[in-house]
Amino acid sequence: MDWFVISLINGAVYGLLLFLVAAGLTLVFGMMGILNFAHASFYMVGAYAAYALSSVIGFWGGLLIGPLIVALIGLIVERYLLRPVHKYGHASELLVTFGLAFVFQELIKAVFGQFLINYAIPDSLRFSAFTVFGTPYPFYRVFVALLAIVLFVALIALLRFTRMGIVVRAAVQRPEMVGALGHNVSAVFMLTFGIGAWMAGVAGAVGGALLTTSPNMALEMAILAFVVVIVGGLGSLTGAFFSCLIIGLLTTFAVSINVSLADIGRFIGLGDTLAALGTVATLKLSTYAGAMPVLVMLLVLLIRPSGLLGERK
Repeated sequence: MDWFVISLINGAVYGLLLFLVAAGLTLVFGMMGILNFAHASFYMVGAYAAYALSSVIGFWGGLLIGPLIVALIGLIVERYLLRPVHKYGHASELLVTFGLAFVFQELIKAVFGQFLINYAIPDSLRFSAFTVFGTPYPFYRVFVALLAIVLFVALIALLRFTRMGIVVRAAVQRPEMVGALGHNVSAVFMLTFGIGAWMAGVAGAVGGALLTTSPNMALEMAILAFVVVIVGGLGSLTGAFFSCLIIGLLTTFAVSINVSLADIGRFIGLGDTLAALGTVATLKLSTYAGAMPVLVMLLVLLIRPSGLLGERK
């Protein structure tokens, strides 16, 4: 029972961290239609910026200033790289941001090296929040989960109940009309892109200490972020939130369950059928944990092509 509860909490925390990254991509790709393959690179830059600043102004200073630096980089990228090529379609955006992702990665390697850095949880946050059947659970994981929930609520409130949110949603659907009403559509898009980059920077600042900080962390997160946006439904923050939880829970449980397909087949009476798969059937479920997000995406697209909460056209 303790294994189940701890895996449940760990899966939720991992999913909420994934949401911090995917929320910005939902704004940029799902709502604005900008294909930004370098979004996960903002996550990496946020981790390294927070790490560099934490040695000077402490962890909390790095957590506050690091994402702001990432947001500034995002504003520059949107204004001078993406805006000129946006009119040429997604292919041009993909090529530009794909190259930009490599530029970020090589710059990080040049400054910080090619190996893991010691970006660790500060000592002031190294204590247990509660115990699960006698096992202490780290407070920092709870802090990451609460931060993701707070930002999710804040984004929903911003987009649905403020004038700025109304202008953003209207500019996505009818940019010419919004411009005719006197709003600067280009500035609205640039600000929205900056908010998305800031969200990724926050994820990197807290996730770098929770997971690992290395030049490969962007590549590991990039595919997951796009999977989350597709599963949740383009433009749906709520859909992205629930898809992150589903993927986080399934991935965590897949890692911790020590059974194989053959074991499951014997349990449900299909042992001989699955045995025909040979070596594949004897592999543990943990072997397939990395593929779990893609399997979820394929299943959702087969059942509901628009995503969990995406609008059907």
